[in-house]
Amino acid sequence: MSFYSGRKQGICPGTINGSPINGLCERVCIQTNKVFDACMKQITESNMQLTATTFNPASPSDPLTFVSAKCVAENVELTNLVVDRFEDKPCFARVTGDIQIPVEISYTDSNGTPGTTTVTMTVSEDVVLYVPQPSIVPYKIEAFANCVVPDGRYVGDNVFSIDCCLTIILRVLVNVELLVPSYGYCPIPPCQEYTQDVCSGFFELPLYPSTTN
Repeated sequence: MSFYSGRKQGICPGTINGSPINGLCERVCIQTNKVFDACMKQITESNMQLTATTFNPASPSDPLTFVSAKCVAENVELTNLVVDRFEDKPCFARVTGDIQIPVEISYTDSNGTPGTTTVTMTVSEDVVLYVPQPSIVPYKIEAFANCVVPDGRYVGDNVFSIDCCLTIILRVLVNVELLVPSYGYCPIPPCQEYTQDVCSGFFELPLYPSTTN
């Protein structure tokens, strides 16, 4: 079993049926990131040229043939961050920065040898966000990005040109200790082992048919 197979109603994560107060037992202090503001931008880029500096394996034979590309979303970085508050709206600010998005490109060289290279896509952002006032625990601004690369080509001189659909999310976060209502600890059910046993489904049938509609 798991949370979503063979779960018992009312003691596992999922949709609340009935009153949400039913079963509440305590107020819990949890440490988490509170999101004060966030925004998302989705753009399409064509013929974005990216220069490769390292190859795996090293020294491939030109010309290279583009095969595919994917974003390395867990390594996205926000650099050159500037937060400029508005005097008439102290909790709002102009936020600018460069989002560095690693993209792993797969290719074959002229000898048919497959290889990969990681290039960096840089996207500049200039947005308005709600930024909380200074406190002992400081805020931080983080960037998330992911992309799909439907097409690409090798231009030459270690340069690839790609077309991509890009999603960028900026978040204003503060690490806080937050008081939330709780239904208690979540029980962890035993795992349901995968089996192709033809008898298992039969044995799970009720002895007699149900009389309800």
